[in-house]
Amino acid sequence: MPTPSVSFEFFPPKTLQASFRLWDCARTLAPLAPDWVSVTYGAGGTTRDLTREAVAALGQEFGLRVAGHLTCVEASREETLETARGFRKAGVEDIVALRGDPPKGSDGFVAHPEGFASSVELIEALAAEGFRVRVGCYPDTHPEAASADADIAWLKRKIDAGACEAITQFFFDAETFLRFRDRCAAAGIDAPIVPGLLPIEDWTKASKFARACGAVIPDDLAAAFETALRDDRADLLAVAHASELADTLVGEGVEHLHFYTLNRPELTRDVCHALGLTSRAALSRVA
Repeated sequence: MPTPSVSFEFFPPKTLQASFRLWDCARTLAPLAPDWVSVTYGAGGTTRDLTREAVAALGQEFGLRVAGHLTCVEASREETLETARGFRKAGVEDIVALRGDPPKGSDGFVAHPEGFASSVELIEALAAEGFRVRVGCYPDTHPEAASADADIAWLKRKIDAGACEAITQFFFDAETFLRFRDRCAAAGIDAPIVPGLLPIEDWTKASKFARACGAVIPDDLAAAFETALRDDRADLLAVAHASELADTLVGEGVEHLHFYTLNRPELTRDVCHALGLTSRAALSRVA
């Protein structure tokens, strides 16, 4: 079975301790030679400057191809595009374009009066600036979507606006992704659909996040984690589950996997090793 290529998502640090954690995460995963890595953008644009600084540092210090996240929230069009141009000054040509989560305490997304009204408008503007644009998608259907078909129709609009590929929200069952991929193809979406995987470090937090974003939690997986937590085997189960999920996807023709690391690299590294990805350092020692 072929070895997939991979990419990793990081958080921008908000404290000195978090900066060390991000650095350790990059140092652990960079030897796996990811195609690219991304740095997220906080709700309401709260980490705009931190994201830009982290993007620049990861590229300079680790030689990684870095994508900055960019959203439509709480900024004018010019402010948003100025952030994008700041990425470019740091050597970044890749952007993950998202509508973005509204600030905490708000009732929902409200466009800035001088800002982009939707992710489609943002994608069009970034593509016109010459960026390579990736977007998000939801195999379990976005919580705000009118229907699963409407969700896929919106994804097609994003691809038609200039996005080169879509990265899914995390999911727990391979069939969820495979059915979604088939439905995207049937809708005329010919851009790659990349599965986003979350090695589960904290089951309580992961399940809470899953409920918030509409990801379906299989009953047998929930029961397995409850047992593993009692037996202090949660990490072993997390690696086994993510590795089996990834292996199944690769067997179904998936060529690239995107990992949500949460700046905790060990589980992601172990899953990659299980898939046959060997670090460049290890290879050089063998040579």
